[in-house]
Amino acid sequence: MPPSDPTVAFDIQPHQATPIYRQLVEQVQRLVASGRLAPGAELPSVRAVAEAHAINPMTVSKAYSLLEAQGLLACRRGVGMVVAESVTPTSRATERLALLQPALEAVARQAVQLGIRPARALAAFEQALASLDPDKENA
Repeated sequence: MPPSDPTVAFDIQPHQATPIYRQLVEQVQRLVASGRLAPGAELPSVRAVAEAHAINPMTVSKAYSLLEAQGLLACRRGVGMVVAESVTPTSRATERLALLQPALEAVARQAVQLGIRPARALAAFEQALASLDPDKENA
């Protein structure tokens, strides 16, 4: 698949406590908020996502339906699901950070439970971010 295919951007973790449909919903919300999925952008078909990630098509359909109900996606006849034209990327950093806050709180709880000091947890988080940075040049 080409790198621009949104299917590749989905990071499905089947063993995570968060249901798979919720993982898809949250990832699409973040991709739209960041502008990586622009209005009018086509999403891969239910079947393509299900096959690429070996998940039930009904799970993908449920996620797409929830996103459509939220007004983030629209069904375009003959094309499939697209990002709704009325949606604009979230330009304010505070709004984008609000989408990240639940995950940060969960990781913070885990660090406290593991007895990891804040400075070490922050360093580990920075290292994880750096390893995923698409703008980082391969040295």
